[in-house]
Amino acid sequence: MTERKIVQVDERLPFLKMLPLSIQHVFAMFGASVLVPLIFGIDTGVVLLMNGVGTLLFIWITKGRAPAYLGSSFAFIAPVTTVMAAKGLEYAQGGVVVVGVIGMILAFVFYKYGTDWIDILLPPAAMGPIVALIGFELAGVSVGGGAIGANLTGEGATMGNIVVFAVTLLVAVFGSVLFRGFLGVIPLLIALICGYITAIFFGMVDFTPLMNTKLFTIPHFVMAKFDLASVLTIAPVALVLAAEHIGHQIVTSEIVGRDLLKDPGLHRSYFADNFSTALSGLFGAVGTTTYGENIGVMAVTGVYSVQVIGGAAVISILMAFIGPLSALISTIPGDVIGGLTFLLYGMIGTSGLRILVDRKVDYAKSRNLVMTSVVFVTGLSGLSIQIGEVSITGMALSAIVGLIFGLVFFVFDKLGVSTT
Repeated sequence: MTERKIVQVDERLPFLKMLPLSIQHVFAMFGASVLVPLIFGIDTGVVLLMNGVGTLLFIWITKGRAPAYLGSSFAFIAPVTTVMAAKGLEYAQGGVVVVGVIGMILAFVFYKYGTDWIDILLPPAAMGPIVALIGFELAGVSVGGGAIGANLTGEGATMGNIVVFAVTLLVAVFGSVLFRGFLGVIPLLIALICGYITAIFFGMVDFTPLMNTKLFTIPHFVMAKFDLASVLTIAPVALVLAAEHIGHQIVTSEIVGRDLLKDPGLHRSYFADNFSTALSGLFGAVGTTTYGENIGVMAVTGVYSVQVIGGAAVISILMAFIGPLSALISTIPGDVIGGLTFLLYGMIGTSGLRILVDRKVDYAKSRNLVMTSVVFVTGLSGLSIQIGEVSITGMALSAIVGLIFGLVFFVFDKLGVSTT
């Protein structure tokens, strides 16, 4: 059996190979990224535009050394909804801008003090489960119905839902193992096409959005306004984004085989992520974050090239102006998307477990056993902490808990009272 060819971060591909690889990333991010503006009732065009622009800026700021796609962040949903109801969209945007500014300031702190503190305060016994939770806590979304999940558990589930989901998933799984040559790096795209054709056969594809869309569209920009109460309502999201970004960069580092926290540096990637958030909020879009779905695509395909990610960003920008492009993708049923993300989220979770294996975490030591156990249960139990309108749960809460345990154990070591 031949090993899969890896396309590294800085490698470039011919256009005809790069394009379908970029399209895979677009399909992976589209459902979740568009769902957020649909929840807010705002223009999806400006969101697609700012996601694409933000991703290109991320690539530029990180010197093309950190592959990541920036999509709409779900962490903003609760506080932004609250502010929109009380003050309107413009003031919610102002809060998003401030979150981005807070993150950019924090990036300079990372630049000054480096990243060695991460291994001290978040050792592998904590970081492994935190990274795994990025995928595991999203697992239910894959079969939860709606625009980005297969309808397998709801009352309206049909044989068509099951078959479309199964076809998509099985083609992705077996294609990743059996496909040769170039087909071996686009198994997700092939799986999506097979799932889509199956959905058409079952009459599950609604072509109405494609028929009714205009050929050219102009995104609707809205300038941010600022209000102290609105800013304070949304500001705690910065905590969630910090935990999320560090976790994503660590899992991406494991996948690509490079320490992205060192090169290009956490300060660069975190600054770029938050600069994109601030810019998006300023012009009427939603806050952005590095996307786990696209990390999963890289894990499945072995293609880490930032050129491919950049191609996906350009397609996103084009979709903001060319109506049929985004309309066509919006016709893809959730059962197809769910079939893909079922595998992608699992790959991210497995990457977290890989950290425990690669770092040879010794579970004969009580501290490692306790830390991993508490972090996992915190993230999977549904435990939630409310700070204003922001609910901290899942991976973000587990990261905070892991950080607290890491700090306490570090103090115990300094005092010489630790036994293991």
